[in-house]
Amino acid sequence: MNREEVLKKIRENRDKIRSFGVKRIGVFGSFVRGEEKEDSDIDIIVEFEEEKKNFENFINLAFYLEELLGRKIDLLTPESISQYMKPYIEKEVVYESV
Repeated sequence: MNREEVLKKIRENRDKIRSFGVKRIGVFGSFVRGEEKEDSDIDIIVEFEEEKKNFENFINLAFYLEELLGRKIDLLTPESISQYMKPYIEKEVVYESV
């Protein structure tokens, strides 16, 4: 699996992803840079609609994405990113509309 395949699966399943309250979703890290390995996890950043921003939607989305993509997912929200890492992530993230 590569970056385009990850984005395609997200695109093809946008209705289900949206059902978790997702407003915006993006991929960053090794998959975006083309440096992924067989055992690489997929780094995903997600923004939720304010009224659906809760732990249950977050964890259910994480489980759903792991099953959908067949890999471990490192799921982050903008609020959870270190201020030191944020500029690097923002520079390379590729968003898919949902």
